[in-house]
Amino acid sequence: MAPEILIDKSGLLEIRRRVEREERLTAEDGLALYATHDIAALGELADFANRRMNGLRVGYNVNRHINYSNLCKLSCMFCAYAKKRGDEGGYEFSMDEILERAREAYEAGADELHIVGGLHPDYPYAYYPEMLRAIKSRYPELHLKGFTAVEIDYFAELAGKSHEAVLEELVEAGLGSLPGGGAEILTDRVWKKLYRDKMGPDKWIDVHRRAHSIGVKSNATMLHGHIERDDEKVTHMLRIRELQDETHGFMTFIPLRFHPENTNIAQLGIVHGVSSVREIAVSRLLLDNMPHIKTYWIMTSLEVSQICLTMGADDMDGTVVEEKITHMAGATTPENVSEADLRRVIEGAGRIPYRRDTVYNEIPYPAPARTPRPVASAI
Repeated sequence: MAPEILIDKSGLLEIRRRVEREERLTAEDGLALYATHDIAALGELADFANRRMNGLRVGYNVNRHINYSNLCKLSCMFCAYAKKRGDEGGYEFSMDEILERAREAYEAGADELHIVGGLHPDYPYAYYPEMLRAIKSRYPELHLKGFTAVEIDYFAELAGKSHEAVLEELVEAGLGSLPGGGAEILTDRVWKKLYRDKMGPDKWIDVHRRAHSIGVKSNATMLHGHIERDDEKVTHMLRIRELQDETHGFMTFIPLRFHPENTNIAQLGIVHGVSSVREIAVSRLLLDNMPHIKTYWIMTSLEVSQICLTMGADDMDGTVVEEKITHMAGATTPENVSEADLRRVIEGAGRIPYRRDTVYNEIPYPAPARTPRPVASAI
């Protein structure tokens, strides 16, 4: 069957025409994109939209994750990471351990620390700005991307302060940007069923609005592959698109594949490669005001992420080094990858790799080596 007939039968032909005219797609268009079985045509259209925006360039960064503790006051059904004090597998890094990881990242040439953790039941609010100050005072070159909107909301509760006041204090302490975690699916139905003890969809949106209002850039995520419906994913993306129209504060959108192992909904099983590709393609087409779409190889594998680079994605995340949240939910992907390997994956997809910083400024490659710097005790 000719490709033109496939596209017509899958309902994409009129959407293609509208994308070519740079017209904004609707919720109904989003549902049509999810309904099509013609993944090749969907991916080709998303690739067209991405190339019009980003050309053949694909970004990556050299970063390190610091998941400082998995002790958490919440018990979300989809989470395999959170533990209670005394549970097997529970942990909390000391400040010296955090600083040692920062030192290792600095000496390895990292540009970013990605810092997130559970809602620790015992740490006072002051712990978090102190952590940032301790890292930044020793390694001012590192961009600190830290704390999901859920954590910011919790810090505000601990401090008895507004979200703006907390964000301003964290920025003063060294915070550079916010990651996009904690969004899950921004609809009340999914929130009530899977994570009702955590901040709701409206508050997630508001925290990011507040961050953008004081000049703090952020990312946005969507957790897919559990109980969500297609219309709820479309609603999720359109809520993010609406906020982006208002603030222009989001840098990238990241579909995250749900990993069910060791969660309370493990019976749902895991979705596979086509699902990951579809989410990338649909998000690129619906989020016409989002500069970048990221394929998070930790959750999809390097192989699937490479395919995603030809179907709407223009970013590969980074070297990561030590990732705990997804791997405690059964991920079998590596916990780190070298810069050289990332570049090979990107080039293998026929794309042009460029090393970037957190806010998407290009960094020369190869970057100059850094002089080792001792780390003093936090005490």
